[in-house]
Amino acid sequence: MRTYLVTGGAGFIGSNYIHYMFEKYGDTIRIINVDKLTYAGNLENLTDIEKLPNYTFVRADICDKEAIEKIFAENDIDRVVHFAAESHVDRSIRNPEVFVETNVLGTAVMLNAAKAAWELPDGSFKEDKKFLHVSTDEVYGSLPEDPEAFFYETTPIDPHSPYSASKASSDMLVKAYIDTYHFPANITNCSNNYGPYQFPEKLIPLIINNALSGKTLPVYGDGKNVRDWLYVMDHAKAIDMVQEEGVLGQRYNVGGHNEKQNIEIIQIILETLQELLPDSDPRKANVSENLISYVTDRKGHDRRYAIAPDKIKADLGWFPETMFKDGIRLTIQWYLEHGEWMQHVTSGDYQKYYAEMYQ
Repeated sequence: MRTYLVTGGAGFIGSNYIHYMFEKYGDTIRIINVDKLTYAGNLENLTDIEKLPNYTFVRADICDKEAIEKIFAENDIDRVVHFAAESHVDRSIRNPEVFVETNVLGTAVMLNAAKAAWELPDGSFKEDKKFLHVSTDEVYGSLPEDPEAFFYETTPIDPHSPYSASKASSDMLVKAYIDTYHFPANITNCSNNYGPYQFPEKLIPLIINNALSGKTLPVYGDGKNVRDWLYVMDHAKAIDMVQEEGVLGQRYNVGGHNEKQNIEIIQIILETLQELLPDSDPRKANVSENLISYVTDRKGHDRRYAIAPDKIKADLGWFPETMFKDGIRLTIQWYLEHGEWMQHVTSGDYQKYYAEMYQ
């Protein structure tokens, strides 16, 4: 049975990845989920997983060298899927040192623990061991407003925020281990993910929650910043394919080919909520473009991101299967059906779950 060590598995993308893996592989794999359970780590994302005999949760900080080494010492880890990171740009602008510590030092701890566990006396590595570092398109900087311009794996790294700089640094650290030690790793850089279980500081769940509550919908600048949107389950599939079929040492861009201006996203969410909410739901009266409020632009706000997933499609056959018009509808429907989850997250009650379940 292959054992996967997933860092940050209680977060948005990590928990969706764990769901995907158990749906695909069932009891033929084992997953150890390591998460510090910061504000964005929520074990309620995995309530249907936690009692599986081939699933283990360990509360630990990836910066805790002893805790991570203990996990490797007690388990024969075959795959590391490294999601754990501080990931919100606004928070990085206020507290950059936290992002450097988690995203850079934490990645170094993970790399060193895996290297020590997998390296043979001659400097080679045990067969069929792989480390996948999950990163972001933000490391590439900003693109011009040219529909023919895209980020490629060969695009120079040019981060503009403390968050993207910390992720770029962790990418370079993984690359250094690949180049120096021939460490068995891959790097993936993805576009903006959306879907179930996303913490409502991010654009899509924030707009959904605020609109249902009749709260202001804040829009940075003129609202015309462009992002490429990737449905989270498509991303989970890409990660699995890179782990299984990717050429060691290679970087793969995972893009959605769903470019939208931020203001377009908000308008689509409002239109979809109006369509999905029954007339009897009092929240429907709250959903209006009158809630939109333009605010001072974010510092260092990149104008446009767009990833070309040409390489991963050509080499591995992966492509984004979920068009935005379908994915956003699935996402909004999920939030409408999981109001209790959203209430727990926005009130902070979700943090009680660990104490109740794992005391």
